[in-house]
Order: sequence, then C-alpha cells, then structure tokens
Amino acid sequence: MAYAGRIVRGMKRGFVVLLAVPLSLLASAQTGPKKVYDEDINPIEQIDQAVVRAKSEGKFVICQVGGNWCPWCLRFADFVAKDTAVSRVIGENYEYIHVNYNPRRSQGAEGLEQGRALMRRLDNAGRFGFPVLVVLDEEGRVIHIQDSGLLEEGEGYNRKKVLSFLKGWVPGAVKN
Repeated sequence: MAYAGRIVRGMKRGFVVLLAVPLSLLASAQTGPKKVYDEDINPIEQIDQAVVRAKSEGKFVICQVGGNWCPWCLRFADFVAKDTAVSRVIGENYEYIHVNYNPRRSQGAEGLEQGRALMRRLDNAGRFGFPVLVVLDEEGRVIHIQDSGLLEEGEGYNRKKVLSFLKGWVPGAVKN
C-alpha cells in the first residue's frame, strides 16, 4: 500500500508539472516586443514636431512607419532599443519616431484619409512594406526610403546592415 501511495503522489506531481509547462509557455508567448506606436496621435503632426526638434539639434528624422499590428515593426523597435551601437548612432544623429499607419478599412473614412495623407507626405513609402524607414532632412523633406526587408536576417535584423544604412544617412554624410 505504501508503494501505491508513492506512485499516486508521484503521478500528482507529474500532473502538476505537466500543467505548469503549458502555462509557462502561454505566458511567454503573450510577452513579446513592447508596442511602440501611439495610435491616438496625428502622424503628420508627429512628423512635423520631430522635424522641429531635429532641426534645432542639427539632426535628421527617421520615421519608422508601421504599427503595433506588425510583428516586424515591433522587432525592429526592440532591436534598436537593445543594440547599443545602433541606438547610439540613432541618438547622436536622428530624431527617431514610430509613425503609426493603419491600412485597414475598419478605421473609417477619416482614418483612411489620414493614412493616404501620411503616405503622400512620405512619398508613398508603404510601397516597400512595413516597417519602412523614412529619413527626413532638417527641412522635413524625404531624402531616403529604406526597405527594412533588406536589413533582415533570419527572424531579426542584421546589425552590420542596419549600421551601414544609418551611417550612410547621417547629416554629416549627406551634407559633405
């Protein structure tokens, strides 16, 4: 009987462990990259304000256009936040903003028009997919549109490619 009791206790522990594993997997699946796009602000106004800040600091603007709906957009933002060399180049040379773009019809006529206006403002940058990185000079003119797919590697981004892109469009490189 004592032997049977140990088996039952062991089975109970095993059952608890089996339950704990899927719950921990579920919890980790729900925690992904931080959502960085503010869906409640006007993206054109956001860009205009970033241009003013950048101009006063002798920087350019990088608009990371996409949305919280886009896994690759969130991955890029997470990559920038975690890679110190990349974040340093951005911090020293750019005003970096996450510009929300929602291509879905569910947002209504006003939202669709706002999205069209945004794409006109950024020279139809969405043609490259999302995220798309748009570099604006100190006057707010589009000087480069970067297809982020060319910066990818595996399930993330290639540090060397991202740094090459960023360094190629810093104010000092463009103005010299």
